[in-house]
Amino acid sequence: MPLNTVALELVPPNADRSPEEILDEARKVVRFSAETGLDGAIRHVMIPGMIAEDDDRPVEMKPKLDVLDYWSRISPELPGIKGLCTQVTAFMDEDALRARLTEMLDAGMEGIAFVGVPRTMSDGEGSGVAPTDALTIYRDLVPNRGAILIPTREGEAGRFGFKCGQGANYGLTQLLYSDAIVSFLTEFAGEHEHRPEILLSFGFVPKVETKVGLIHWLIQDPGNAAVAAEQEFVKTLAAHEPDAKRALLVDLYKRIIDGVGDLGFPLSIHFEATYGMSKAAFDTFAEMLAYWSPTP
Repeated sequence: MPLNTVALELVPPNADRSPEEILDEARKVVRFSAETGLDGAIRHVMIPGMIAEDDDRPVEMKPKLDVLDYWSRISPELPGIKGLCTQVTAFMDEDALRARLTEMLDAGMEGIAFVGVPRTMSDGEGSGVAPTDALTIYRDLVPNRGAILIPTREGEAGRFGFKCGQGANYGLTQLLYSDAIVSFLTEFAGEHEHRPEILLSFGFVPKVETKVGLIHWLIQDPGNAAVAAEQEFVKTLAAHEPDAKRALLVDLYKRIIDGVGDLGFPLSIHFEATYGMSKAAFDTFAEMLAYWSPTP
């Protein structure tokens, strides 16, 4: 069954944070949800498994709390909210990965997206299970099996179609800063019978992005003109004042929802506040959901 959810990404904090600091972002979710009328709207938190990436990452990657440890600590703060997560598979053998997935499911994770190696490595590297193999191997264990979907990446239609054939029943998009997902899913629907659920990802861009450039770095794809245009849009968003920024993001949301709503894919929404939870981010998310929400 489709998740039909609104999921909010919560990145595990650095492992050296105090017990109170570890709970900080989850408590902000509760407070800002109440302040913006989103009580009950967010049904899942999505906790990504974090691994070290390129040395040029604008924000230093320090050791992070394990996904399950973080989930066990914040879930009492988030009544009624379930878990989703991503799991890097390439560094665990089949038995170890099965044990890890079982532990995640037992802890209340309702969906697990299998992800590959960081950009510093090539597809197929790593001594463990490839994400596409994991989709098949654990089909009977994990009810909601996700795959990453990057609509601007060359060859993505074939790649995503293969993942669906292997057993993916939902796709988690990269952060969307253009409506490229509309043409991608339109063409995909015409060429493939697969209709996985699509978790459409939208991210708030605060002014600090102008100085730090973390979102610019996260969505990079050197030489890809479509991504270069998205990076320019991120710069525009970062420079705008809150009302203008919100209007631009809500307009993008409307164009995407209107463009993909009748293609036959179940839809969910994934929100991300890359630099941390804020009232401005929740104001934007609330206005988006006022236009369309997968939940009543």
